[in-house]
Amino acid sequence: MGTLLISKVREEYPDRIMASYSVFPSPKVSDVVVEPYNALLSIHQLIENVDEVSVIDNEALYDIAVRALKLKQPHFKDLNNLIAKCIAGTTSCLRFPGQLNSDLRKLGVNLIPFPRLHFFIIGCAPLGAEGSKEFVKISAKVLTEQAFSADNMMSACDPRTGKYLTASVIFRGPISSKEIDEEMLATTSRNSSFFAEWIPHNIKTSICNMPPLGEKSGCSLIGNNTAILEIFQRIQTQFSSMFERKAFLHWYTGEGMDEMEFTEAESNVIDLIAEYQQYFEAKIDEEQAAT
Repeated sequence: MGTLLISKVREEYPDRIMASYSVFPSPKVSDVVVEPYNALLSIHQLIENVDEVSVIDNEALYDIAVRALKLKQPHFKDLNNLIAKCIAGTTSCLRFPGQLNSDLRKLGVNLIPFPRLHFFIIGCAPLGAEGSKEFVKISAKVLTEQAFSADNMMSACDPRTGKYLTASVIFRGPISSKEIDEEMLATTSRNSSFFAEWIPHNIKTSICNMPPLGEKSGCSLIGNNTAILEIFQRIQTQFSSMFERKAFLHWYTGEGMDEMEFTEAESNVIDLIAEYQQYFEAKIDEEQAAT
């Protein structure tokens, strides 16, 4: 349903930048038996019709709610609050004035080195239990460490297993740009092995003057990391094991879909995984480096 709407909007407004916050299936929690079919067919459309996709999944949200927010039994309301926090953070520059602003077009230009690789992981900070806020001193260093932390990612993939091709960090609240620049420099030099060395200066920073609701300052990370291929691989593996047996396929063909659509979608996603793998392994040419 969502991808159908996207394709209709794309037809009507082909020149507009389209951004989507898509909830992907979780590796351990599955409610619907045909989830791999739905997910893979959706990814096929998201590759073609959307310019920027922020990948979110329920398991990562649930994990953050239990571990960081110290909620014993998170409800959908708590998970939705986390999604709202991440959307509010990444779109804050569009809605409020700031010292260094970025809009969707700037994000696209800075974050997408190759048109098909437009799937982002989102990190948020500060994330902590309600009662502990007053005991934590929030600085640019703390915010940056939290936002880049694997524990604060809204999707179930570990950024340490891949490389950041590009990243955008949006700071909110009264933080000086000098402090931010120093912190970004320290982050990239300390963790240089996790950043693609063939894209220089691949972190973009923005500062929005308006802090998040109920906080003094905050930070959001939008990362284009090759580790996201773990999510696509997982879905594609589940899909192929069902599709080989033609399990539950009659539900789709009965509605007028063709088997070719499934084959096309699968090969498109396999190509995407291969592209991410290729750029993860890419090294800077030694001769080029010397020049």
